[in-house]
Amino acid sequence: MAYILGIESSCDDTSAAILENEHIRANLIANQKVHEAYGGVVPELASRAHQQCIVPVIDSALKQAGLTAQDLDAIAFTRGPGLLGSLLVGTSFAKSMSLALNIPLIEVNHLEGHILSHFIKETEDSPVPEFPHLCLLVSGGHTQIVLVKSPFDMQIIGRTIDDAAGEAFDKSAKIMDLGYPGGPVIDRLAKEGNPNAFVFAEPRISGYDYSFSGLKTSILYLIRDQLKVDPDFIEKNKNDLCASIQYTIVKILMKKLCLAAKDLNIKTITIGGGVSANSAMRSAIVETGQQLGWTTFVPPFQYTTDNAAMIAIAGYFKYLNHNFCGLDVVPFAR
Repeated sequence: MAYILGIESSCDDTSAAILENEHIRANLIANQKVHEAYGGVVPELASRAHQQCIVPVIDSALKQAGLTAQDLDAIAFTRGPGLLGSLLVGTSFAKSMSLALNIPLIEVNHLEGHILSHFIKETEDSPVPEFPHLCLLVSGGHTQIVLVKSPFDMQIIGRTIDDAAGEAFDKSAKIMDLGYPGGPVIDRLAKEGNPNAFVFAEPRISGYDYSFSGLKTSILYLIRDQLKVDPDFIEKNKNDLCASIQYTIVKILMKKLCLAAKDLNIKTITIGGGVSANSAMRSAIVETGQQLGWTTFVPPFQYTTDNAAMIAIAGYFKYLNHNFCGLDVVPFAR
């Protein structure tokens, strides 16, 4: 039996989690509301907030798990990618705690954490994906199709060549002045709209790669041109705009995923990252899976956003493999 502490500080959420082997004992997240006033994450403010939150969050996670620091067997932390200042806070604290407790230190790639989040067990009989499987990893900064052969063997077979799908959601919301973060607002308003009300440009990229810059431009130009005709265009068509934008993004994502699954003859499909919380995206994966005979895995909402439980599960696999790192490890932004 191993108790793994996970620390996640890649962006604007400070999170700590405790796993007992692959079973969740605690997963706490301190959100930073300060960024809402700026319409996006301010890196300097994020790193300062991490410094304030990291001790109480870890302390609360240990208490929730019914453990003390001396019970821990290893500490896993997000090494990157992310905001460098934020990563430095988590990395430095993990090093200090590892040194003080004389327990192994495990560095984790943030994206691999999202992919492996499906292996967190909330109950003894929680189903987990088989290997190999395909993971559609979609967030504000990344859009990838990953062939997952094992916890240590992952191959990116498709990625965005410019902007990420999550960024397309957030930038579209910004154009319509819907607030930050914009993705959840679009998801909510889209439920009352017509997904076929507006047609936007779709990329023509070969292979399994994605592109969303052209879609963002198409959305911007349509709204700009319509506002010249009717200054109240956004307000009058807000729900339909959101539904059409969401429908187009999900359609683009699913088209390449279906192509990759067919070409590689893989029937186990997972999804991860912040955009996996989107209701249309979740429905599309499940419904397409039912049509094509996939076994699909959609993460619980608490594991879609940045969280330390996914870092802990990735760390647990590395712990079993004795894949530790030294105190000289440094974070990486990209």
